[in-house]
Amino acid sequence: MAQIRYLNTMELEAGALRHLASGCASIGMRRPLLVTDAGVRAAGLVDRALKELGGVDNVAVFDATPSNPTEAAVREALAVARAHQCDGLIALGGGSSIDCAKGVSIAATHEGPLARYATIEGGSPLITERVWPLIAVPTTAGTGSEVARGAIVIVEDGRKLGFHSWHLMPRLAILDPDLTLGLPPSLTAATGMDAIAHCMEAFMAPAFNPPADGIALDGLERGWANIETATLEGGNVEARLQMMSASMQGGLAFQKGLGCVHSLSHSLGGVNPGLHHGTLNAMFLPAVIQFNAQAESVVRERRLERMAAAMGLGQMQSAEQAAHALGETIKAMNRQLGLPSGLAAMGVETGCFNRVIDGALADHCHKLNPRLASADDYRHMLHASM
Repeated sequence: MAQIRYLNTMELEAGALRHLASGCASIGMRRPLLVTDAGVRAAGLVDRALKELGGVDNVAVFDATPSNPTEAAVREALAVARAHQCDGLIALGGGSSIDCAKGVSIAATHEGPLARYATIEGGSPLITERVWPLIAVPTTAGTGSEVARGAIVIVEDGRKLGFHSWHLMPRLAILDPDLTLGLPPSLTAATGMDAIAHCMEAFMAPAFNPPADGIALDGLERGWANIETATLEGGNVEARLQMMSASMQGGLAFQKGLGCVHSLSHSLGGVNPGLHHGTLNAMFLPAVIQFNAQAESVVRERRLERMAAAMGLGQMQSAEQAAHALGETIKAMNRQLGLPSGLAAMGVETGCFNRVIDGALADHCHKLNPRLASADDYRHMLHASM
């Protein structure tokens, strides 16, 4: 067993779900709302969680979280919570369920539309300690939302916005690789590449944060070494544990910042909410890495060369050489994992590019990239990712 105290408390081990009831007790949560989705419920994981919560009175369940959480879903979940007089939240699922629960924790205690509290609207300081407490139980190994202070929600006007506050940090993260054993290969691959993208973008981000850099680089090494095994041998508990750690480490590291991969994937995901966030990150990584190869901080600190070494690609002589090797290796891994060959294979058409670019320029990750992208830069990255 490994209990880690970093930004929050994490229980990381096979069988960690057994800590759920004691976790509720430790934070005084007596009437939780369990936020999840229909797929997680169909997989039997809600029943497993409810069994562990046998000693907790009046557990309510909201199982209609969409693949990209919306303000409408947040309001629906809140109505269930209020009907059952809930006093806290358990998120069971992928990043969508965890982010939806974070949206509920805001809406339950703060007046007005969610957009008022969005980061790009200057709303972060308005999110207070009054938010409902949250326990996060991820069933995928990708988003890192269980150790993150942020959430992404599509608000009423259709924008896909970020919400960031230390008050949104889950009080407890229960990281149980057993919960990921039934995950289909395609979703294992997509969420795994999401974790890898988090580690890579956080490591490239220019902010000075050596602990986050160390966590990101180790997470990248673990994720890259195990994603293929976890995808092709879904019952391999050790590979699943390593991917869950890589996901958690990506979430810890991206407190430092992300960049253009996420500004693009957030925006395109808002334009077409049916697209999977992790898959989009996998598509954008090669083009963004190539763009970042000319960033002064990336070159000076040999960021790309160090990532290449962590991925077992050997010693690179320059950022440009590393960028090419990283991009080609990521594309090859995407093929090996059965992910799409590019945005076009996902049904994306060039006609939406102007909207995507506008959204990317306004995204909270845009200015965190090591090299500031223009509209033309984003257009080039989009075409290169087709």
